[in-house]
Amino acid sequence: MTDTIAAPAALDANPLFSGETPVPFHRILPEHVVPAVRQALADAQAGVDAVAALAEPRTYANTIHALEEIGERLGRVVRPVSHLNAVMSSPELRTAYETVLPEVSAYSARIPLNAELWSAVRAYAATDDARALAGVRRRHLDKVVRSFERAGADLPPERKQRVEALRVEMSRLTTEFANHVLDSTNAWELVLTDEAELEGLPDSARAQARAAAEARGIDGWRFTLQQPSYQPFMQYAARRDLRQRIYHAYMNRASSGEHDNRPLIRRILELRRELAEILGFRDYADLALEESMVGSGARAVAFEEDLTERTRPIWLREMEGLQAFARAELGLDPLEPWDVSYAIERLRLARYDMDAELLRPYFPMDRVLEGLFGLTERLFGVRVRPRELEAVWHPEVRFYDVVDEDGTLLGSFYTDWFPRESKRGGAWMNGLVVGGPREGGWKPHLALMAGNLSPPEGGRPALLTHREVQTVFHEFGHLLHHVLSRVEVGALGGTRVPSDWVELPSQIMENWTWERPALDLFARHWQTGEPIPEELYQKMRAARTFMGAHLQMKQLSYGTVDLELHVRYDPAVDGDPVVRAQQVMERFAPRPDFARDHFITAFSHIFSGGYAAGYYSYMWSAVLEADAFTRFQREGLFNRETGRAFVDAVLSQGDAEEPDELFRRFMGRDPDPEALLRRDLGLDEVAAEADIAS
Repeated sequence: MTDTIAAPAALDANPLFSGETPVPFHRILPEHVVPAVRQALADAQAGVDAVAALAEPRTYANTIHALEEIGERLGRVVRPVSHLNAVMSSPELRTAYETVLPEVSAYSARIPLNAELWSAVRAYAATDDARALAGVRRRHLDKVVRSFERAGADLPPERKQRVEALRVEMSRLTTEFANHVLDSTNAWELVLTDEAELEGLPDSARAQARAAAEARGIDGWRFTLQQPSYQPFMQYAARRDLRQRIYHAYMNRASSGEHDNRPLIRRILELRRELAEILGFRDYADLALEESMVGSGARAVAFEEDLTERTRPIWLREMEGLQAFARAELGLDPLEPWDVSYAIERLRLARYDMDAELLRPYFPMDRVLEGLFGLTERLFGVRVRPRELEAVWHPEVRFYDVVDEDGTLLGSFYTDWFPRESKRGGAWMNGLVVGGPREGGWKPHLALMAGNLSPPEGGRPALLTHREVQTVFHEFGHLLHHVLSRVEVGALGGTRVPSDWVELPSQIMENWTWERPALDLFARHWQTGEPIPEELYQKMRAARTFMGAHLQMKQLSYGTVDLELHVRYDPAVDGDPVVRAQQVMERFAPRPDFARDHFITAFSHIFSGGYAAGYYSYMWSAVLEADAFTRFQREGLFNRETGRAFVDAVLSQGDAEEPDELFRRFMGRDPDPEALLRRDLGLDEVAAEADIAS
């Protein structure tokens, strides 16, 4: 595809080249993308060539740091484009992005394969200046050298060409995968016109569905496959046949027709396996995980298998109880996949008199954020201040500054919380600028948080479920990891850490959403201002571990499928990867037919979201954060000294040191794996051992 998609914009007027912070998102148009990215690539290549050809004595500044700066300047152009494609997708923007994406991928693939550049890096590594490096600069050099070696810097020319081709094709296919998921999600709807069909649905779900229908100019109630619509329907709709329809649609997204991801999955797995073999790794998981805490695919598999076997006995008892309740009380015999969420909610209500919807009025979005920011100030000593900003990509976007106790602007961030058809699913935090201490002083960070949470409707503010509140806290944990980073080397700053460490700061923040003192900061009824009644709070706490093994096994199933496809599965001999995934999921299902769907064709985390061979990291990090939170429980949920210790040991450190060492610095010891079982399954160590042995 060529520049004929749009007339090139003059670069001096191109907002992607403005250098402004915050980014002038409101001025970026699809026609700006191709000329800006191509010029940025040309500038980057010229910079790389200059570093490689340098005649003067090599130093850290003119070689290693120079390469980092070249990459950062390119990222300042490419990252906003990638972000806009995720939150404001349009045919024009998608075309522009997909025009330059192969060029960006090819450039990135060529950097470590550049023989002259590799010679320059090795030449510097052999100097006295390099041998004298210490601390984070020493670590940076070591990681740069290893990254070149791991990427194929020593391969013969023809193998280098193949590596570049593989990476370019993988980039194209993973983007196509994400587009198919978005398009297939948007292509389906369920419009109901008979109010009797809404039986069981709470008022919030009905109001959202009515608003969705009105937005399309149609009568009735419109339900979609976006999470704020899909999830409550599965939990509360009494009509079993309608639950079956929406369940089948959701679990088979992107599995047929023009949005079929099945051939893409096989091809992506083929490319990943070939890449790993060329680079000298046994499988793609070993390539992806060599620099992680777990270290190898085999160790990740062993971790998943061990935790699965420890969880399975509790899960089997939970499922037996759920099926018995569904049969006796709900007349659901046999229990089907589209019944599970519904039966769980009914059992929760029967066992704990706990309807999760009763909590929603206490979680208006604005108060949740106020409480979260208040907690952050009390615990970590940093203030979050809203700032009016015109330069945003959508009217719903908000902007905030993060300020240290001494008044230093640490960084800023955007929020974009509600679903729309131009936005991909899920929730995420992205860094746009990695700041920190630099030679000229402090450079502020810039980041964003995005999600698909329950939107405002019917004149009411956005009222969140407790799970959505956890999502907000989770993403803000990532945000703190980014904006509190004090690493002088940007390449090692913020969330640029191993995937099995990056989830600790995010997941640990979720713990405060269960604690009464923290809830009292923000959980107030949107109309009366009253806190959560004590009786309701006690029910919420009592139900915390309800079906905990079911939820844990679901996470473990995703991690196991991911590793199966990237460790054991060989596309050349092992048949259809979708069938292979179904076979694995059978081990985590009450009956084999529960796994007969195409969830894998929309498993964006591993096929377009950067978690290939890394989904296990959610449970790995859960083990770490469940243990780390016990220090806050002992020393005080708002203890400033403990909070600052967490900042100093974890949030500010990025990848400046090995994660194991950072954990030990905060906890004073190695992780206690029993902490997760105690918290999420309600077992202390003795009970866990007894249950597993029985």
